[in-house]
Amino acid sequence: MPGNFIATRFNYMLGWARKFSLFHYPFVTACCGMEYMSAACAHFDIDRFGAGWTRFTPRQADLILVVGTVTQKLAPVLKTVYDQMTEPKWVIAIGACAVSGGIYDNYAVLQGIDQIIPVDIFVPGCPPRPEMILDGLLKLQQKIQKQEHDWRWKKKTS
Repeated sequence: MPGNFIATRFNYMLGWARKFSLFHYPFVTACCGMEYMSAACAHFDIDRFGAGWTRFTPRQADLILVVGTVTQKLAPVLKTVYDQMTEPKWVIAIGACAVSGGIYDNYAVLQGIDQIIPVDIFVPGCPPRPEMILDGLLKLQQKIQKQEHDWRWKKKTS
């Protein structure tokens, strides 16, 4: 049907626009933040990937970068920040501590942020190089491009 071609094409264009207009919120808690700042500076230039606008309120962000160690006391704060983000929203866990607790295998550190919020991309390393952070961003862009986008004006069939 001709309508399916237009819908598919529009879905592709919407995915392209979303993947190159990411407004990220850095949730930086530890040493991996230095590598995140390196990825955002002029040498690596995260802006050329469409993620240059750092937002410092989750209400204006659609991507949260969880960078570093998340403790059990900090976990509810991270969940609240995630809940305040706009839809659609994505999460990148950066560093071994955010991915799996890192070297802190104890009761005080969350053993991976995927226990409290859904994670789209994991970037391991202690700390990960800026190139790895940019690679994680590129993988997220590929995921955004391929996913089915929710249209608010689309008729619900149930």
